[in-house]
This record gives sequence, structure tokens and C-alpha cells, in this order.
Amino acid sequence: MIDPKLLRENPDVVRAGVAKKHLHCDIDAILALDEKRRDLISQAETLRSLQKAANAEMAKLPKGSPDFIEKVKEMKAVSADVKAKDAELGEIEAQWAEIMLSIPNLPDESVPEGRDESENVTVREWGEIPGEQSFHTPHYDLEWIEQILDFKRGTKVTGSGFPFYVGDGARLVRSLISFFLNEGASAGFQEIGVPFFVNADSATATGQLPDKEGQMYQTVEDGLYAIPTAEVPLTNFFRDEIIDEADLPIYRCGHSACFRREAGSYGKDVRGLNRVHQFDKVELLKWVKPETSMDELESLRGYAEGLLEKLGLPFRTLLMCGGDMGFTNVKQYDLEVWAAGQKRWLEVSSCSNFGSFQARRAKIRYRNAETGKPEILHTLNGSGLAVPRVFVAILENGLQEDGRIRIPDVLVPYMGKEFLEKR
Repeated sequence: MIDPKLLRENPDVVRAGVAKKHLHCDIDAILALDEKRRDLISQAETLRSLQKAANAEMAKLPKGSPDFIEKVKEMKAVSADVKAKDAELGEIEAQWAEIMLSIPNLPDESVPEGRDESENVTVREWGEIPGEQSFHTPHYDLEWIEQILDFKRGTKVTGSGFPFYVGDGARLVRSLISFFLNEGASAGFQEIGVPFFVNADSATATGQLPDKEGQMYQTVEDGLYAIPTAEVPLTNFFRDEIIDEADLPIYRCGHSACFRREAGSYGKDVRGLNRVHQFDKVELLKWVKPETSMDELESLRGYAEGLLEKLGLPFRTLLMCGGDMGFTNVKQYDLEVWAAGQKRWLEVSSCSNFGSFQARRAKIRYRNAETGKPEILHTLNGSGLAVPRVFVAILENGLQEDGRIRIPDVLVPYMGKEFLEKR
């Protein structure tokens, strides 16, 4: 949630930020509701002051006296007015809280203008894209793909987008997860095992609700949501808490299954593992002081890039334009890996600075050591990394002319072998 003070004092800044993301919010209507809300708060406080004064006067009067009886009548009238005003205020507060959630986070000045993905800016490229070879093929057309990935049985058991990983395929997934977690630990990220379901308050705090409710699986009976990323439970770890300034920055990482409905997805871009409804990912979280958050974003991006370098996979880093950024983001980088068989880029990580947006929703603060007062901190997160598309890049870039697949050197100790091959 953006700072309500910023909205009141600099509405044009908010309008410009919303426009840069190519979203729509009726800022004038929100300001009008906010003014009505604050006016009702003032009226309610005035009535409560009258009620308190009348109570004090009545306490001084002899019980049963004419003045006492008259004051009781006055008190009842004031009390009725207070209840009516509180009820009206409660309705307006609920409307205001809901409409404030519709305002996206405002992009940083360094975010480029642009309407869609075609206007993102490539800020780095690494690795050599394999030359086009006749044996390069998309992973889903690999002759023996069913020996490591079983899409048909996944569809039978659950539905489209829920594949089985079999044999060396399952082992490669486990190797990637272990590699990512071990690298995170070496970089100072404390590992956290997270719940795979969260409540509505948690999903609202990170911005999944109400913005992405249609993309989430949910349980009707319990009001729980299957997490689309470990970012949601990890961020909420400190919800409604005040952290000591001396403890910042805090770095955490966690592996989870991720669940996304991906409604409306279709075509060649969703074939195979390109887009699935359940996948594994290691997520990285940072809670930091506001003045350090942009430096922390660059550090987070560099760490994610380093993982791809160690895997030896060609990639590019994109600075997302305003129109292609997430609802909650201040600034965002996407890392895309090259898939030689499909001859296309696949996103494997998104590194984002959320500023105070999530922390304000989640009421996560730190206590300023100098003033002793609590202040809103900043949150950041990044994928480190998403498994399925890294899996795809290993299959397609590592495919040899003899049909075997070379495993990245850093994964050989985890796999116990240098190649995947047809049984």
C-alpha cells in the first residue's frame, strides 16, 4: 500500500506513477473518500469529547436531582449520536481500506517508460548462445523425454500442467534445489521451510490479493490460498512485528512448491515445462532499511546472475519498463535463460524492490536506534531460481549430437553423473 500522506499531499505524483505502469485508478474518487473519512473521524472525536465532558459533569450532580435527570437525557442523545457516527465511520473505513488496495506501487524514476515487454531494456547479456544445430530440439520433442518427464500421467492424475518427474528427471530437480539452497546459505541467506498455504491476510500483505486472486488456487472451506511463490509466507514471517535496527538487513531463502492457475495461457509458449501449474522454486527475501534498498536490489540481481553463470547457461537481464512491471514493484529485473531447442528466452528469475509497499500492508517495521520510534522498512525478493525453465535450459542447451545431455559441472556432484541419456 502506498503512503496515504503521499496521496494527500502529492496526488499528481501518484497519478504519474500509476500512468507509468499503464494502469487505471480513480485518484480523485479515492481522495474524496479519504476526505469524507477524515471528516467523519473528526466528527466522531468531537462527539466522544462531548460524551466525556457530559460524564464528568454528571458525576458532580446529586443522583436523582432534576439537573442529573436532564444530563442523563443529554447523555443518551450524545451516546446515540456516537454509535451512529461510529457505524457510519466503520462503513467508510472499510471502503477506504479496500480502495487503497487498488492503487499500485509507484515505479522508481530509473524505471524506463514503456507499455509492454517489447519496451523492456536489456542491461546485460552473458554466455555464448549455441550455434544452430540440426540436433537441437525443444525439450518436449526429445525422443526419450518420457523417461524423465511424464506429462500424460500427470494430466491423468491431476490435470494439464502437473507433470511427473521420473528417475533422473526427479534427481535433477532435487539437485537444482539443493544447489540453489546451498548457494544461498553460502551467500548469507538463512534457510526457512515455509507453509505451502497462507491465509487471506498474508496474501493481501504481499499484494497477491486482490490483484491476482484469479490466478491463485484456494480452499473454500478454510479460506486458505496455495502459495504462488515462497515470497508470500516468507515476507509474512515478520507481519505485525517490529524488528530491531541492529538486526537489519535480514536475508532469508526458502524452497517451496508454487501453484499458479495461469488462466488463459495457451499455445506453443506453454508446451512442456514452459508454463506449468505446479513447480519448484527457491525464493530469496530481504528486509532492509529504506536508504539501502536500491543497492540491495543490485546485489540481489548480481547473486541471481551468478547462479546462471555457475550453471554455464546463457542469459540476459532485463530492466522492466513501467507497463510490464508487477503491481507491487518499485523496480524489477527479469533474468531470462536461452533455450537452444526452442530458440527463445525463458524467464527464470525476477528480482524486485517493493519499497515500503508490502511492509506497510503487513505492518512490518524496525525500531530506529536513534529515535526509538518504529519506522516502515523495505522488502525485496528474487527467484534463486525457478526450477522448470532452468531444467529446460539444461536439457536443450546441453543436448549433444549423440542424444545425451551434458549436466552443468556444478551439478555433477549432486547428480553423480555427467550426462543424462536414454535408458
